[in-house]
Amino acid sequence: MKKKILIIANFTRLPWEHGNSRFPYIINLINKEKFDVELITSKFSHGEKVHRTGEIKENLDYKITLIDEPGYRKNVSLKRFYSHSRFAKNVKKYLETIEKPDIIYSAVPSLDVAYIAGKFAKENNIRFIIDIQDLWPEAFKMLFNVPIISNIIFYPMTKKANKIYEMADDIVAVSNTYADRAGLVNKTYKNKISVFLGTDLENFDKFKEENKNDKFDDVLRIAYVGTLGHSYDLKCVIDSIKILQERNIKNILLVVMGKGPLRAEFESYTKEKNVNAEFVGYLNYEEMVGKLCSCDIAVNPITKGAAQSIINKVADYAAAGLPVISTQESKEYRKLVDDYQIGFNVENGNIEEMANKIEILQNDRELRERLGLNNRKLAEEKFDRKETYLEIKNLIEN
Repeated sequence: MKKKILIIANFTRLPWEHGNSRFPYIINLINKEKFDVELITSKFSHGEKVHRTGEIKENLDYKITLIDEPGYRKNVSLKRFYSHSRFAKNVKKYLETIEKPDIIYSAVPSLDVAYIAGKFAKENNIRFIIDIQDLWPEAFKMLFNVPIISNIIFYPMTKKANKIYEMADDIVAVSNTYADRAGLVNKTYKNKISVFLGTDLENFDKFKEENKNDKFDDVLRIAYVGTLGHSYDLKCVIDSIKILQERNIKNILLVVMGKGPLRAEFESYTKEKNVNAEFVGYLNYEEMVGKLCSCDIAVNPITKGAAQSIINKVADYAAAGLPVISTQESKEYRKLVDDYQIGFNVENGNIEEMANKIEILQNDRELRERLGLNNRKLAEEKFDRKETYLEIKNLIEN
């Protein structure tokens, strides 16, 4: 008799939507001859900030259930937390109407949904696996970091996060840093693994070929991929390029791929500093790969105090075989940069140091190529989903 698995992930993209989402990839690996799989997600698309129609557009070997959610326009807003709360209550109502599954595999965050899922699992003797994508409330403390007061304000979220971690029978996370955070409060878990978000290198290479952006000039292109928000210090990169212009190094173009609340501010800042920049907006994953692979250097300018660890963009930078200049404070990623020799860790906010590293790479094509090859090796060993996600599949199925 088949076992039933519920995968609950309210921020995922659906198989026919553009993107590189983790959960459909995991589902495709699960043996459907032994397991019935259902993906529970939201009618509201977090990435696009629009409501889905509810239409299932592909013939799949698993079930997708879309649950009502009010939605929100800004990622950091009270309306977002209200929306998550309503979605969690609707998920709870749905769980109470269906045949009890054998396994619940829940993304964390959001905390409201994961807490509901964990509580339901414990009450019904269901195996509960969490997959930690981000640390809440740690990610929000960067935006409102006032000693003592921040801890008081975020205490309810911290308490809920700890309870989710405690309820988990198995812990999966996108980095060792996140897995260890859960392990601090859960002393009885059966398995604890970290599997980076990563990408499918075979698909990545195919998209690279199909979306080639050939270069016919001597411009050094510096790539940034991702959200244009408070966690990312693009102004540091812009200021560094300005320093190089003052050194009469002017053949540099900053290529920014992504959207977010600070896009207008970053664009305005490049004009204010008279820095050459191309803001291409949000690209579907296939187009992004082509654009990224036409660049020469990638930057990972994480804001001081940010909670991020091994994030999406660093997997794509590695797959593209680009040298990286990173300001991220995460010890886990800094160690990868050093161990694999894929580029440079620079002091957070130090624009002179970043400018110097860009100049070194600008002057030494052979070094760029060597560091880039090392980064591609990192991708093949640590970020290729076809290999790394087998650990998640085995944990679920065994």
